[in-house]
Amino acid sequence: QVHLVESGGGVVQPGGSLTLSCAASGFTDFTFSDYAMNWYRQAPGRQREFVAAITRAGDNTIYGDSVKGRFTIHRDNAKNEMYLQMNSLKVEDTGVYMCNAVRGPRGLWGQGTQVTVSS
Repeated sequence: QVHLVESGGGVVQPGGSLTLSCAASGFTDFTFSDYAMNWYRQAPGRQREFVAAITRAGDNTIYGDSVKGRFTIHRDNAKNEMYLQMNSLKVEDTGVYMCNAVRGPRGLWGQGTQVTVSS
């Protein structure tokens, strides 16, 4: 089965930077490049929030308003990996960050990685 694993979370001070990774494996009928990829996050007491999306070939990206200009999503299809580069981090960026793979009507999720922005 397709498996997504996030990594790179941790504790960082406001204004700092952090890069998250999402590694995909277990492809059989399809490949990593058949999936559009997304990042979502969920803070305590809040609903899941869209962060960023990237097309299958990595030729277009979309960002949530709260992270636009600070975060960058990219992917390396040869390595079956997707990344989220986070700069100028704010306390309100704190939450569990999850990668999401979409092909047609189906979606797959990783377990999430914790990002804590605190002084």
